[in-house]
Amino acid sequence: MSFSVKPKLIDGRGHLLGRLAALVAKSLLQGQKIVVVRCEQINISGSFYRNKLKMLDKMRKKMNTNHARGPFHFRAPSKIFWKTVRGMLPHKLSRGAEALGRLKVCDGVPPPYDKQKKMVIPAALKVMRLKQRRKFCVLGRISSEIGWKYEGIINTLESRRKVKCAIRYKKVKHEKKLAIDAKKKCAAKIAPYQTILEKF
Repeated sequence: MSFSVKPKLIDGRGHLLGRLAALVAKSLLQGQKIVVVRCEQINISGSFYRNKLKMLDKMRKKMNTNHARGPFHFRAPSKIFWKTVRGMLPHKLSRGAEALGRLKVCDGVPPPYDKQKKMVIPAALKVMRLKQRRKFCVLGRISSEIGWKYEGIINTLESRRKVKCAIRYKKVKHEKKLAIDAKKKCAAKIAPYQTILEKF
């Protein structure tokens, strides 16, 4: 990914968990600020059943004498992705801690980002990296099976957002069409002035 001063907004839908995390971690270390939305739509290669068993096995791991001391297992898809990225950074050093501070993760698409243009990373997309016949699962489904309670709420908010976005897109498209039509109508009137301007 190329560097930009503004934070990069990545749509997590359809990306493979590990590949996306690796590319994000590399960019964070280079000083890039990144926001990842729709983490619940991130894909994991392998069947749902296999990945659920692996996750449940991980959930069992805790301190023998005092469970309050960790390790702490996150249930939300955004936090699972965040922890995956953290594992790829030297987060106990100041360099890694600063890099992790540049990352922001969200379930769904919250208000400041719903009107901004989102990007994808082709190198991490499932359709580009996984063979067609291979099994895969969605991170949001696994999260809800292991204790994430907000899948229904996120789905409701997403359906509302999509309706609003469709209306806004229709309005913007109509305004663009009006502007093009206005330019065509004025073209004949401003033609003599345009020729004078072109001389300079």
